[in-house]
Amino acid sequence: MARQRAVALIDGEHYFPVIQQGLDRVASDPAFELVAAVFIGGTEKVTDSTNLDGFGVPVILESDPLAGIAKAIDQHKPAVFIDLSDEPVVGYKERFEFACRILKADISYKGSDFLFEPPIFEDIVHKPSISIIGTGKRTGKTAVSAYICRELKTEGFHPCVVAMGRGGPAEPEVIQGSEIKLTPEYLLSLSRQGRHAASDHYEDALMSRVTTVGCRRCGGGMAGQVYVSNVADGARIADGLPEEFIVFEGSGAAIPPIRTDATVVIAGAGQPEDYILGNFGPYRLSLAGLAVLTMCEEPLASADKVARLTEGIKAAVPGIKVVQTVFRPKPLDDIAGRRVFVATTAPAGVGGIMRDYLAAEYGCEVVGISHHLSNRPLLQADLAAAAPADVIMTELKAAAVDVVTGYGLDNGLDVVYMDNSPVTVGGDGELRDMLLQTAATARARDKERRG
Repeated sequence: MARQRAVALIDGEHYFPVIQQGLDRVASDPAFELVAAVFIGGTEKVTDSTNLDGFGVPVILESDPLAGIAKAIDQHKPAVFIDLSDEPVVGYKERFEFACRILKADISYKGSDFLFEPPIFEDIVHKPSISIIGTGKRTGKTAVSAYICRELKTEGFHPCVVAMGRGGPAEPEVIQGSEIKLTPEYLLSLSRQGRHAASDHYEDALMSRVTTVGCRRCGGGMAGQVYVSNVADGARIADGLPEEFIVFEGSGAAIPPIRTDATVVIAGAGQPEDYILGNFGPYRLSLAGLAVLTMCEEPLASADKVARLTEGIKAAVPGIKVVQTVFRPKPLDDIAGRRVFVATTAPAGVGGIMRDYLAAEYGCEVVGISHHLSNRPLLQADLAAAAPADVIMTELKAAAVDVVTGYGLDNGLDVVYMDNSPVTVGGDGELRDMLLQTAATARARDKERRG
């Protein structure tokens, strides 16, 4: 087996003979070919006159360790960085920063008791494509994915979407969203056959009305690698369909394991800031040219927090565009003049906003809202205590089919599904324009790649 080209990270808190012993250990390992070291700081055991030329390999010294790492990547083309440093020169925060930069270059990062490897993206599609990834669950990936598919369809891109989910099918499933009628009765029948009829690919097909390929995945690593999935099989199926553009939709913080021509990252402004700007958040941001910051309103996120996140995203990835958005409910059927009970995954803090918006825009009376769509016991309790209604309206996710749709049909209510429509409230431009620009970039890159 070929030895991996390795660069070591060393610091000035270790005595040089100790550093040399560590370098010798790396050099003697049959798995590695030690080609250089990066001195990342520390002054306890070094002085300005200390000679770094005696270690037997080139030593890179920069005032900023990340600049040193970047130089090592450029000059030595390593397959792995091996960290021989320690506190106080490098702590948890710094190691995550190193990991994000190293993994972005498709290089592994190894320490005494850790190994971070870059996610593997299979290069198997022959059409222009984009990935929609997220910094966590419930950030709005599916809503944005459905939205971009609708807009791409309008603009003649002829898209399809490949969605992966924790409840996806064992074999990739193609749903002709423009042809099949996904009625409540049909979806409930699927659910009662043991299918997850509220899986993302059903939601995509219903909300965007384009062809959708449903896939599954299990596990999600810190940098987004899935443990097992059938997305590659789904990608090959999508590649053979007549559709001309493929949208790959991530699941939670897991990233579709397919190499695409462009990436959009979805971050929820209500998330802890470290989920976006810390840990492996910057790695996900670095994959994208466009960041969509969702839920940019009180009580989910203050204006100050939205501004901090926007500035932090731009600092983490120079040149990235950021669009600030909120979601607004959009029923797929007429609910004017009717009493409506709403089931949603949205937090309780936005219940008043949803109630007022639905009343003003769609002329209905909202008689109740359950914010427990993803918690079946609490959802069932909310339904049992619900005021009389004519319509039960729900997002198509979580328990929307087995619990909400079943309850509605069993009790003689009309079941109406609800989209979450993104609305631009700030940032570098209108969401629609920025998404279409991203799609055009993907198409141009695909054309260039194929010559």
